[in-house]
Amino acid sequence: MKITRILPNLLVLPSLLVLAGCCYDGHDNEPPAVPRGVRSITGDEEVLLVWYQNTEPDLAGYRVYRSLEPLGLYYEVGETNLDYFLDYGLTNGVTYYYAVTAFDYKGNESEFSYEIVYDTPRPEGYDEQIFDYTLYPDFAGWKFSAYNIVAYDNPTCDFYYGYDSFERTYYFYVGNPDGLIQDFGYTSSMDEITYAPQHGWSMTGRVEAIPGHTYIMHTWDNHYAKFRVTALGTISVIFDWAYQIDIGNPELMIVRSLNNQGG
Repeated sequence: MKITRILPNLLVLPSLLVLAGCCYDGHDNEPPAVPRGVRSITGDEEVLLVWYQNTEPDLAGYRVYRSLEPLGLYYEVGETNLDYFLDYGLTNGVTYYYAVTAFDYKGNESEFSYEIVYDTPRPEGYDEQIFDYTLYPDFAGWKFSAYNIVAYDNPTCDFYYGYDSFERTYYFYVGNPDGLIQDFGYTSSMDEITYAPQHGWSMTGRVEAIPGHTYIMHTWDNHYAKFRVTALGTISVIFDWAYQIDIGNPELMIVRSLNNQGG
């Protein structure tokens, strides 16, 4: 991820929100320090922004700005006196750019945060269940773009589940031969996987199904996705998933900061 400094002449719409009551007297024209370490966490139709807390005694809060272009017109989307802000009601698959300022009780406002922080929300789901294709072939596959179960032999199936009686092992199989899959290993939650890797794909088109493991997919139609096994039974598997609808975008749940350029 390329990180550059926001240009000083960046246009911003003026705030329409009312400042908090004044608690300090005297002539104060010094704004708070620029917020540091601004980063984002991707969600489903939402983005969580977090940053390091300022230390000024007269700090009143922070303003969050959003744009559809990195150096375009930034609109204020809210204020907070906390060191985080949830921007919700967004459109999945659209990339949003953010900047944060700090302001004090006298109305002095800092410049924009120096990082260019951007995020692309994506859909997610929980507790989905598919079945062993050797027993229930019409309910064994998953299609990320439809957020739904499909037959294991459907040409648009992204992956399916089944038991190999010879190896006595449960596997996930790539549904369409143009898809890729890999086992990313055990994770305590699906959100530990922030960015789809470009290497490590299974050479056989299948991976063993293991409870607690998270799997990454590059689908046959050039989308990235992930799913995590929460329960594994004798005839079915239950999993959580997230799918990036922005074509070719490997962002799944990325935390960005000034020193984090790869997710």
